Amino acid sequence: MRLTDILTTDQIILPLSAADRDGAIKELIDSLAKKNTISDSDQAFKSVLEREKIMTTGVGNGIAIPHCKHSSCPNFSVVMGIHPKGIPFESVDKKDVKIVFLLVGPENNPGLHIKLLSRISRLMSNEELRQSILKSKDADSVWELIQQEEDYYFDLD
Repeated sequence: MRLTDILTTDQIILPLSAADRDGAIKELIDSLAKKNTISDSDQAFKSVLEREKIMTTGVGNGIAIPHCKHSSCPNFSVVMGIHPKGIPFESVDKKDVKIVFLLVGPENNPGLHIKLLSRISRLMSNEELRQSILKSKDADSVWELIQQEEDYYFDLD
């Protein structure tokens, strides 16, 4: 499974309108709820925030990957938000976040959850890709960039 197998263009929010971490997470969760990919958006939101209490998912370089495993998320889903100006996210490098990937999935497949997190991290470690994403004008362009970068890697399965 590739990231672009579960991240669709309608799950790329450009621009993200939230002004802070919790607002961004809520906006991304609401996007998944509109697609009926989660059964209880309030529980999913609470679960992601509980994960944030353990350790920030603001991994640095303007990237955050909030995530959770929860029964309200029967299938793996990813939604991406891009905030060109950046938002405070309590990141490890203390810098604002401009690209946020929200990953949710079931509790019964931790292996795939970790592989998807790893795939996102690996893709976002590419400075050129991050800059190209931030310059993109629409979701289709962002998706194409991610797909091209993924062509360099093997499928997760």
